[in-house]
Amino acid sequence: MAALVDLVDYQLKNARALSRILSEEAKVIAKRESQEISRIAKEKMTVIAQLQQTDERIGRHPDIERLTTEQVLSRKVADIKSIIFDCQKVNDINGEALQRAQVSFNKLNNMMQQSHGKIGMTYNAEGQTHTLSTLGTNIKV
Repeated sequence: MAALVDLVDYQLKNARALSRILSEEAKVIAKRESQEISRIAKEKMTVIAQLQQTDERIGRHPDIERLTTEQVLSRKVADIKSIIFDCQKVNDINGEALQRAQVSFNKLNNMMQQSHGKIGMTYNAEGQTHTLSTLGTNIKV
């Protein structure tokens, strides 16, 4: 079985990696780079799976009580928990940003579909779309 210290160090490394990935994800969401968003989502899921697996291994470790009795280990565990808590907040923010981007895309897509093939679509004073099929065709000279 792996040494408890090694497992905790690996968990800390993965927590920091997840934090970095989420920070990168926020940037590509802001830039709306869909291919990068997909790549980062896959990377994020891989690191989360590693965190879960390591967490399970730590939970089954025979020396698990050392996490609370040894100051060095307990400090690392506190660091991991803090980083993961921050990651959860950033992930929630990123999720909300993605939802807003999706809503904006859907609205734009709907507008484009509505206007496709319509002649003379314009907007009324309230900002609603309005179609005039005779726009510019009934001018009397």
